[in-house]
Amino acid sequence: MSFLKKIRDKLTPPKATITLNLSKEGFTLGESIEGFLEISSEEDFEATDIRCEISCVESAKKTKREYDKEKGREVEREVWEQAVLYSARPSIRGATKLYRGYRDKIPFSITIPATGRPTYKSIERNVVWNIKAVIGVEGRPDVTSRTIEIQVAQPTAAPIIKEREVIKEVVMIPCKYCGTLMPQTETVCPHCGARRTS
Repeated sequence: MSFLKKIRDKLTPPKATITLNLSKEGFTLGESIEGFLEISSEEDFEATDIRCEISCVESAKKTKREYDKEKGREVEREVWEQAVLYSARPSIRGATKLYRGYRDKIPFSITIPATGRPTYKSIERNVVWNIKAVIGVEGRPDVTSRTIEIQVAQPTAAPIIKEREVIKEVVMIPCKYCGTLMPQTETVCPHCGARRTS
């Protein structure tokens, strides 16, 4: 192997493609992302693993004071600060020998943590979920799919089913002694306390 080919191999990924296909675009927290990976190769090489990389990143707009050399003083600037809220690299398949003409479809299922944050976008704050597929290669750049932004929503609460209310019709009758209406099922008048005679 020539010296230049060794250098070129260290700087370029193998001649292969990996495509990420999702069953749908939107998911809820705690749900599984399902789909399949389509892999093809035009070169013989060893993959360390075939995986997905999923992340949830929050970006927030902040006002910071910075020194401006041109103005010779501190000025306020709006900047976006980012924080990684969740990151995982679940392996779909371990070490694999890929060869020229290799073709495969690999199904996968990755669970979104139920405690995560749903997708959110506003003028001052964003929460974004991304996923991509990767063929890991040792000593060379990895082969990656395009990154897909997925929508993650808060799960809807299960509807509360109320027990059926049974409405009974109560017949009212007058008390023989005081004339107050009382339920027909009563044996004593709730107003005067007299016992019902009929």
